Amino acid sequence: MLPTDAKERKQILIYSGVLKYFPNAIRAVAQCSLAGNEQHNPGTSLHWDRAKSGDELDALTRHLMEAGTIDTDGIRHSTKICWRALANLEKEIEGEIEEEIVALNTITK
Repeated sequence: MLPTDAKERKQILIYSGVLKYFPNAIRAVAQCSLAGNEQHNPGTSLHWDRAKSGDELDALTRHLMEAGTIDTDGIRHSTKICWRALANLEKEIEGEIEEEIVALNTITK
């Protein structure tokens, strides 16, 4: 879970530890998100439709096999690798958070 303590939160340097390191890559992943949204949910606001996105590691691997090239939609396969890796990591972390919540609820009962 994300820290609730202000001192701990200040130790997580999202801007200077991620955005400042990889501004071009983060921009490319954001553009990939928009393109994916237009492909899978045309005309809707930007959102991650998880019902249409469940095979992160298989998709990541398909794109990994073509790393260094551009996909037919004009987006780098490497950008799609990053998007899928982030999606997989997000789901793993969410799963751990859910397990923690279940464990806490079991203890408090």
